[in-house]
Amino acid sequence: MKITLLGTGDAIGTPQIGCECPQCTHAKSTGDMRLRTSLLIENEGKHILIDSSPDLRQQLLRAGSPHIDAVIWTHGHYDHFMGFGEFYRVQKIPPVFAATEVLNYCSDYFRFLRFDKIAIEPYVPFSLFGITITPFMVRHPPAFTCGMRLETEKSRIGYTSDTNINLPEKSLDLLKNLDLLLLDAIVPSRINIPKHMNYLDACSLARQLAPKDFRCVHMSHMIPWDLPHTAKDGDVFEFA
Repeated sequence: MKITLLGTGDAIGTPQIGCECPQCTHAKSTGDMRLRTSLLIENEGKHILIDSSPDLRQQLLRAGSPHIDAVIWTHGHYDHFMGFGEFYRVQKIPPVFAATEVLNYCSDYFRFLRFDKIAIEPYVPFSLFGITITPFMVRHPPAFTCGMRLETEKSRIGYTSDTNINLPEKSLDLLKNLDLLLLDAIVPSRINIPKHMNYLDACSLARQLAPKDFRCVHMSHMIPWDLPHTAKDGDVFEFA
C-alpha cells in the first residue's frame, strides 16, 4: 500500500490569500504550499481518493494524473468534498463511499454527474482493492464525520479526519497498533478550537496511541513549517 498526501492544509490553505504572516511569506517565496487535505491510496494497481478537496485538479496533476477508481468522503464540509466536480469530462466518474448522511448531503451538490453511491456504516469494515477499510466516528461538531482505518496483511494506517481530541473509546481502539497515524492539527498549541485538535492535542493523542509513526495534517497557516511530525504536501509513505 502506498499513501500520498495530496494536501495537508485546512479549509483556507497556505498561503492564505492576502496574508503576510511568516508561514504565508515563506510559502510565496519558496513555492511550498499546504493545499486542502486529501489522501491518495494506491494498492493492487488501483487508486482510492480519501476526500476530494477544492484543489483536486492541481493535486492530481502533481501526482501524475492517476486514474481514480474510488472516492471516500469523510464528511460534508466544503474543503473535503467540493473538488469532486473536477472529474467531469476527465475520466469515468468514480464511485463514492460515505456514511449515508454524508453521501446524501454531498452528492446533492453533484446532481449534474452520474456516479455510483455506496453507503457505508461506522465500525463496519468493507473491502476495496485488497484493503480492509473501517470507518469510525470522530467528534467534529456539528458535522457527522468519520475517520478511516486502512489495513492490509502488512500495514495498518489510521486517519482521523477533522476532529477534536475527544474521540469515542471504540474509535480509539481502532487507532492502536498502527504503522502510521494521520491527525488533524489545525492550530498551534496555544489556541483551542472546539471542533479540531491543536498541535499539542495531536501530539498527545499520538503519544497515547503509540503508532510507529505519525504526521499532522489539516494544518492552518498558523502552524510553523518546521514543527516535528508536520506533514508536507507530496509526502509519500510506502508499506511492503
